[in-house]
Amino acid sequence: MDALLELRQLIARHAGTMPMDAHLRAVSSARPTEMAHHVVEPTLAIVAQGGKRSMLGDQVFEYSAGQFLIVTVDLPIAGCICTASAEVPYLGAALTLKPATIATLLLEMSAMEQPAIEPAGYGVSTAPRELLECMVRMLRLLDRPRDAAVLWPMLERETLWWLLNGEQGAMVRQIGLADSRLSQISRAIRWIRAHHAQAFRIEDLAEMAAMSSSSFHRHFRAVTTMSPLQYQKLIRLQEARARLLAESEDVAAVGFSVGYESPSQFSREYSRLFGAPPGRDVARLRTVAMPDPSLA
Repeated sequence: MDALLELRQLIARHAGTMPMDAHLRAVSSARPTEMAHHVVEPTLAIVAQGGKRSMLGDQVFEYSAGQFLIVTVDLPIAGCICTASAEVPYLGAALTLKPATIATLLLEMSAMEQPAIEPAGYGVSTAPRELLECMVRMLRLLDRPRDAAVLWPMLERETLWWLLNGEQGAMVRQIGLADSRLSQISRAIRWIRAHHAQAFRIEDLAEMAAMSSSSFHRHFRAVTTMSPLQYQKLIRLQEARARLLAESEDVAAVGFSVGYESPSQFSREYSRLFGAPPGRDVARLRTVAMPDPSLA
C-alpha cells in the first residue's frame, strides 16, 4: 500500500485517542479552524491530507499533503488548518524531537561535512518516502503495545536518521549539538519562557548564550525571525490568553501577572495580536473550535 495512503488511514483511526503528553500525536479535523497561538517545542509535523497555514513573526508558510514542518526550538507560532472538509478531512501527525536522542545518534554517525548555515528555528520540506514509511510503522505500533516497547526506540532513531540525511539535516543536526548556535540560543529562549514576566538585559542573555551582544542579536533573529523583546512579548500575550481562557475574568490582573504594568498597554498589544480586546476575544474563543496545539 502507498505510504501516504496508509498514513492517512492510521491517523484517521488514532486521532484523538492518544494522551496529551504522547511523543507521537495524530490529529484529524473535518473543517478549517481558527488561527491558534501557542509555543511549539522541537517537533516534526507531517501533513497526510489537507493543509495548514502557520505564522512566525511576519513570516507566513503553508504546507500540505506529503510535506512536513520541522521546529527546532521553542517558537511562538500561530497556526490554523486551512484545508479540510467533512468529505476530505485534515489529517496530520507530529513527533516530538528529543535533543538527547539526536545527540546519541550523532555520536554513532561517521564524520561528515556539514554546510555552514545560519541557525534556523523552522523549515518546510517534502517528505521523502523513507520518512513517510517510518511514520506509518510508528503509528502501527499504537495497536501493538507489546511490540512498541522494543521497536519504538529503533523507529524513532530511523526517523531521525532520515531527517539528518535529508533537506533539513543541517538544521536538525544542530538540535543535538550542545555547542551549536541553535543550542546556545535555545538556552536564552528557555530562560525567557520561564521568566517571561521579568525584564531582562540583552547583555545577560548574550552571556547565557556565550556570545557577544551583537552576535546574540543576529543569531536570535535568525532562529526566531524576531528580537528577544518581540519574542518575550509574544510569550507574554500567549500566556495571558491561556490564563484568561482558564476562566479568569480580571483582565488587568492577568496582564500584570505576565509582566505588563499598564492595563491600557496590555489591552492595546493584546488587540493588535489577536484582533480584539481580551474580554471580547476570550468570549469568542469559548464558542469556536481550536486546532490541536501539538501540531505546528
